[in-house]
Amino acid sequence: MLNKKPFYYSIIFIFLIISCSPENDNDIIQPESINPAQYNSDIVVGWFNLIKVLTTETAGYTPPVAARAFGYTGVALYESVQVGTTNKLSLSGRLNGLNLETTIEEGSEYHWPTVANTTIASMTKFFYSNASVDNYSRILELESEFNNQYSNDIADDVINRSITFANDLTAKIKLWSTTDGAHSAQFNNFPTEYEPLPGVEFWKPTAPNQRALQPYWGSNRPFISLNVENSIPADPPIYSTDVNSTYYVRAFEVYEVVNNITPEQTVIAEFWSDDPQTSATPPGHSISILNQLIDDNELDLLASSEAFAKLAIGINDAFISCWKVKYSTNYPRPVTVINNQIDASWETILETPPFPEYTSGHSVQSGALAGILTSLFGDNYTFIDRTHENRTDIDGTPRVYSSFFDMAEEAAISRLYGGIHFKEAIDLGLEQGYQIGENVINVFDN
Repeated sequence: MLNKKPFYYSIIFIFLIISCSPENDNDIIQPESINPAQYNSDIVVGWFNLIKVLTTETAGYTPPVAARAFGYTGVALYESVQVGTTNKLSLSGRLNGLNLETTIEEGSEYHWPTVANTTIASMTKFFYSNASVDNYSRILELESEFNNQYSNDIADDVINRSITFANDLTAKIKLWSTTDGAHSAQFNNFPTEYEPLPGVEFWKPTAPNQRALQPYWGSNRPFISLNVENSIPADPPIYSTDVNSTYYVRAFEVYEVVNNITPEQTVIAEFWSDDPQTSATPPGHSISILNQLIDDNELDLLASSEAFAKLAIGINDAFISCWKVKYSTNYPRPVTVINNQIDASWETILETPPFPEYTSGHSVQSGALAGILTSLFGDNYTFIDRTHENRTDIDGTPRVYSSFFDMAEEAAISRLYGGIHFKEAIDLGLEQGYQIGENVINVFDN
């Protein structure tokens, strides 16, 4: 007699396979999204490299304007990917005026590189709408280039869902940005109605037909209120013609440094000058340093997004805090004081910028940079700054630093070497920046 059990079990096995198979694709449960920390930072590094070029070549991108664009772009990037993990918190309710409702579909799959790409592309098109035709085309090309990398590997519905989410989020971030007091600031850097204060003790333009750059910037809404409330330093030395006064001594110090400038000091002054339209401005230099560190350390998408958000928030608020001090003290530039009291023919190494002296914008934003990068990469972190290695108008040889505070101190003192800042603006500007950096770190950690 034949054994029928194997046949019987075969029928049961086939039945189970058929009964457990989905009738159509709609019955397939969508897999959960891969954590954004599982992806590399290529999109972040690629976009910010382009943004450096756009900042250099787009009209109106002065340091405060650039810092603001970086700020909102950094926040948008972080917000767009932090929802993909459970160990990061939204900045909604922690930054002034930011109130976001998450529009992510629970249980649906998202592709975080596509989300990040769409987010940065959207913010870049918004802030650099006045870029040249060629540069605007580069924005569109980079967006397409990254999207095309995934088109064959990721399902269309996942891609479309990711793009929709990013566009919805950036629409809210862009709307929020229009309420901070600086919307479209790149088109109005020099308000014609502003007039410098009368009196020899106050700042005056230092070149023919020069007007004040962004005199109302200090009234803009910062991301973090404490970055204005608890970072304001003491007033600078009061005006005096007494040769024994601190005021005169500080002016004579600048005079002596410039008159005896060394070749290395000249290199430092020019390396950190970062003038608009020849570089991506000082904020762009900071972004460049972080981009290099992200690449060198192979940070993932989530970590690089958080790093840029921290730095961008700090830089944005550094310029608001600094500009508030500048236009409340209206302190004169060294060239004005020296020409009036010491040497009428004296000239600076660097071109004097069109705004008051105290505090030093380089110092404030470099101090914030140092504090934030130290929190990310550690104390005594040796690194190479390659920001200007391709420039031919200055000695852009990469410079090596033993720590981020070492870098910040060199960036700050470069303004003394250039003849455009007094010592108080440099030293107290660094302290101002250190406080801002600490405030930013606390917002993310608490």
